[in-house]
Amino acid sequence: MKKYWLFLLSIVVAVSVSGCGTNVSSSAGKKKEKDVQTIVVGTGTQFPNICFIDDKGKLTGYDVEVVRAIDKELKDYKFEFKTMEFSNLLLSLESNKIDMIAHNMAQNAERKKKFLFNDETYNYSPLYVTVPKNRNDIHSLKDLEGKKMIVGATSNAAVYLDKYNQKHGNKIDVVYAGQGADDATTQLKTGRADATLATPFSIDFSNQALKFQQKTVGDIVINSKVYFMFNKKDEKLKSEVDQAIKKLKKDGTLKKLSTKWLGEDYTVQN
Repeated sequence: MKKYWLFLLSIVVAVSVSGCGTNVSSSAGKKKEKDVQTIVVGTGTQFPNICFIDDKGKLTGYDVEVVRAIDKELKDYKFEFKTMEFSNLLLSLESNKIDMIAHNMAQNAERKKKFLFNDETYNYSPLYVTVPKNRNDIHSLKDLEGKKMIVGATSNAAVYLDKYNQKHGNKIDVVYAGQGADDATTQLKTGRADATLATPFSIDFSNQALKFQQKTVGDIVINSKVYFMFNKKDEKLKSEVDQAIKKLKKDGTLKKLSTKWLGEDYTVQN
């Protein structure tokens, strides 16, 4: 009888130990899943080749696909996109509604006061004076004196033109694009604006999509380095994104994505 009770006791202990082992394993699995941090990335849907909705309804473009490539490299993070108008991106980052901006962002003094830029540029964005294709009287900013130029209100182009105007007697009438990707194009088409600043890849995309044709003229006005933007507190995230970008440069991924979406390798300065 004593042997029988000892036998039963050994079974109970074995089952208890086995049960404890199962619980530890499950708990560890949950912890691992919990450790993956979700990063909300603010971007747009109306920037040709950079961040836009394709004909299948998918969010894509160079900046979007670079973030997706970074997501594959950084296993401790899960990057999710939140789309919005460009004018709302900075406010959303400042109010912590998003953790990061991916929208062909260049540095300027005002932005650097409030936000954190990563150290490693992932793209260069050359901006040229852009006019209707049939217009031959404008070749540079100097030719725009007394004329109207349209740019995005919070864009680096707007900051640059404001400084240019102050230095040159405010001779260019700078106006700001409203909501919608085609507002600048519409104002050029109707003659309400004479020129804008744009990249060759965005103009190529626009010319393919629309009947109204544009062209870039003259030399590069601004050749901005392009970065991701973060909240000031997110130094660790910024640093890890930098490491991922370096790896993607080294293995040729960035060059491949740039050539696919932008027509050539804009990851190096032209």
